Amino acid sequence: MALVEINFDGIIGPSHNYAGLSIGNLASSHNAGAPSYPKAAALQGIEKMRTNFRLGLAQGFFVPLDRPNQNWLAGLSTDMQSAEQHIRAAAFSASAMWAANAATVSPAPDTADGKCHLSVANLITMAHRSHEWPGTLAQLKLAFANEQHFTVHGPVPAPFGDEGAANFMRLCTTHSDAGVEIFVYGKTGGPFPARQHIEASKAIARAHRLDPARTLFVQQSEMAIAAGAFHNDVVAVANAHVLFTHEQAFESPDKTYANVKRLMPQADIIIVPADRVTLADAIQSYLFNAQLVTLPDGGMALILPSEAQENVRVWGWLTEMAAGNGPICKLVPVDVRQSMANGGGPACLRLRVVADPQTVDPRFIADEAKLNAIAEVVNTYWPETIAPDQVGDADLLDKVRLARLALLEATDLVSLA
Repeated sequence: MALVEINFDGIIGPSHNYAGLSIGNLASSHNAGAPSYPKAAALQGIEKMRTNFRLGLAQGFFVPLDRPNQNWLAGLSTDMQSAEQHIRAAAFSASAMWAANAATVSPAPDTADGKCHLSVANLITMAHRSHEWPGTLAQLKLAFANEQHFTVHGPVPAPFGDEGAANFMRLCTTHSDAGVEIFVYGKTGGPFPARQHIEASKAIARAHRLDPARTLFVQQSEMAIAAGAFHNDVVAVANAHVLFTHEQAFESPDKTYANVKRLMPQADIIIVPADRVTLADAIQSYLFNAQLVTLPDGGMALILPSEAQENVRVWGWLTEMAAGNGPICKLVPVDVRQSMANGGGPACLRLRVVADPQTVDPRFIADEAKLNAIAEVVNTYWPETIAPDQVGDADLLDKVRLARLALLEATDLVSLA
């Protein structure tokens, strides 16, 4: 069985708006109240998927969740007409587009039963994200329904917050080899909450039947969280044998690097020094919220937000690195500005699943024709713009529902309606 890394991108939904709901996410807070552009956002995301596909990467997708979430509102004994504005906004959020928070994924070579395990994230720290998991779980169970190859788990129970793959990394020689799984948790973040609880990470490692001798639990730097790195993937990313990290990403960096080297001596740890790229630079540019991928020729590329190219210090350091003899030899800037303005870069938009694509429900696997069909639906049905004070408008709610239904019909996923 040929195992490859498949990037499943969340299609940016028709309710994409800037309500500033994510505490600790500086871009989300800074852009609260600005008009959003759902059609442009979704088309940017589709173009990023096309870029991946043309680089020779396997590409999948997830569809937006039903918004507003009427079941969640009913559980709060209200509806969109009666709810307070912050509850309306939380029910209408399109944040499931950031598929890195959909689940934590342990590939088959790492698990005791030889299956790929996926645990849907509970996302309980933020109200607008806490009600995503039932809709996300439905997609995971459909996409990975082949029980010979996959096991899909429900969420870790409260009160232990789990933010999915955004706080998880895997190192390996090849995707078919057993890897080292790294769970990154937080404790405090100054004025901001730490979203990933160590008990959630431990529970997932047990559920996935991982080898404790090849599993690490690492604390994210309190300084990084306080600076606005609300997820680990804002300050570190891994692929194959490479760990690409900011100097201030981890609370105990020397211990972390030593443990990585102990479990994987061939690991290549690339540390971006704080005196060249500050935490503020890293968070503003989302330098580390890049897709670090292995290309068909064996080299590695960073698929970066275009904001990284616009930051002189960040781009200067990156171009020096890429020109050297290290494993990362290609820089691929992409335009995902609408997502970035709400606090999510290229890596936020995708969930990495190492599997044989033939074992995945083909409706979730992308090709050029399918991406063209999705883009046509977006061009036809997605709103051009949404202002925060429009959330709750009856005409907009109808338009959003109709847009999602049209996408489900185009992708043969009406069972998710």
